[in-house]
Amino acid sequence: MKVTKVITNNVIETEQFAKQFAQTLTGGEVLLLHGDLGAGKTHFVKGLAVGLDIADVITSPTFTIHNVYYGKLTLNHFDFYRIEDSMEAEMLGLSEFFGEPASVCAVEWSENIVDLLPNNCIDVTINKLGQDQREIIISAK
Repeated sequence: MKVTKVITNNVIETEQFAKQFAQTLTGGEVLLLHGDLGAGKTHFVKGLAVGLDIADVITSPTFTIHNVYYGKLTLNHFDFYRIEDSMEAEMLGLSEFFGEPASVCAVEWSENIVDLLPNNCIDVTINKLGQDQREIIISAK
């Protein structure tokens, strides 16, 4: 398992790190974003979008569940906070996007749909170390 760990000191550094990370993605990746509310998961996705040449304004899909953005690769941003179980997500057709070769999926609250996830997901854990400081740990199987 490959693990990358970085400390960022503000939102700009978090987004910059995510931008650099996005440039290593080739399509088909499913990123599982872990972290408390306010940890910076959506800011990480904003950085991913910049790295994928997406010019759209990135917003949290808390109420829409799924946002799609088009760039070098399609970015599917999911927030399963309000989904109670995998069956609900499957009935909405949301698992169809996982592993698409021309896209990247960024999944918040993946623990609510564990049995729908592919085996080769990349975990992105964001820990709050202080007001603005974050520890970002990326582990790929």
